[in-house]
Amino acid sequence: MKLNIAVLPGDGIGPEIIGQALRVTEAVCEKFGHELSYEYAIVGASAIDEVGNPYPDSTHELCMSADAVLFGAIGDPKYDNDPSAKVRPEQGLLAMRKKLGLFANIRPVTTFPSLIHKSPLRAELIEGADFMCIRELTGGMYFGRPQGRSEDGNTAYDTCVYTREEVERILHLSYKYAQLRRKKVTVVDKANVLATSRLWRQVAQEIEKQYPDVETEYMFVDNAAMQIIQWPKRFDVLVTENLFGDILTDEASVITGSLGMLPSASIGIETSVFEPIHGSYPQAAGKNIANPLATILSAALMFEYAFELKEEGALIRKAVDASMDAGVVTEDISSAGKAYSTSDVGDWIVNFVKK
Repeated sequence: MKLNIAVLPGDGIGPEIIGQALRVTEAVCEKFGHELSYEYAIVGASAIDEVGNPYPDSTHELCMSADAVLFGAIGDPKYDNDPSAKVRPEQGLLAMRKKLGLFANIRPVTTFPSLIHKSPLRAELIEGADFMCIRELTGGMYFGRPQGRSEDGNTAYDTCVYTREEVERILHLSYKYAQLRRKKVTVVDKANVLATSRLWRQVAQEIEKQYPDVETEYMFVDNAAMQIIQWPKRFDVLVTENLFGDILTDEASVITGSLGMLPSASIGIETSVFEPIHGSYPQAAGKNIANPLATILSAALMFEYAFELKEEGALIRKAVDASMDAGVVTEDISSAGKAYSTSDVGDWIVNFVKK
């Protein structure tokens, strides 16, 4: 099979972790006889520095022509610490989502036996936790208009807007994933306060009738935030709007014991993007200490969702599990006193795949 990938390393540790994920991807393609082609493009702060645009037209054109996008991270302190900056790296991420029609971010949340002790939650709460967060990506407050500040700078405003079409699209996707899992969907909103949430609930109540084999429950976002911590094993597929999803998925990451272990897939109308959920971690950039496992697991999602190559994705997961069992991990999740570098972990997983 021919696999054509756009590679966007981005900022901070992005180039290092993407480098290891790409090496694993190459090893898997070699093992299974696939023909891999890929091309790099700039995005984020590095793109601003080079061309003044965090998501240049040339990068978008490459993404549109690819079968999938493997993406690292966006963000740079020099922009974070400058409130007056008119162009920001994160604008590149929002532009990419909008232009590629990336309407659904899928984040599987599972536990790893060797990392359970790293979670701040008690082992009996999280052992066996396995759920999927599906976050709407193209609507809500992040894209709402109008948006701005008053002339005197003392008042700021954002608007939250959703259309029926946007809500229907993400809900149908969620029910289809639930049918492949344990057949339960939790719709998270704030329908007791927000008009957009009442639209979400209305549309969900209509759509749930089309999936009689799936159990549906409705939960306010504050209650969901509490229950993710108290009873994470009660969830199967959790679907919500953009802002709520941004917060809840980061909260859910503590269940695994490390933010550096969670991959994600952003499903698009044009091209889908596969990326770790963590940020650019600029303090570690260039030090060869960043955890590449979330990015490598994102490559596994790419094989599974973009190319429907389940066996290839399963091999990557097996290799990651084996590296963790062997203690070949970076300093953020090491517990045996020895930490490996980013490239060491990549070497170990590549060798495992090639066996």
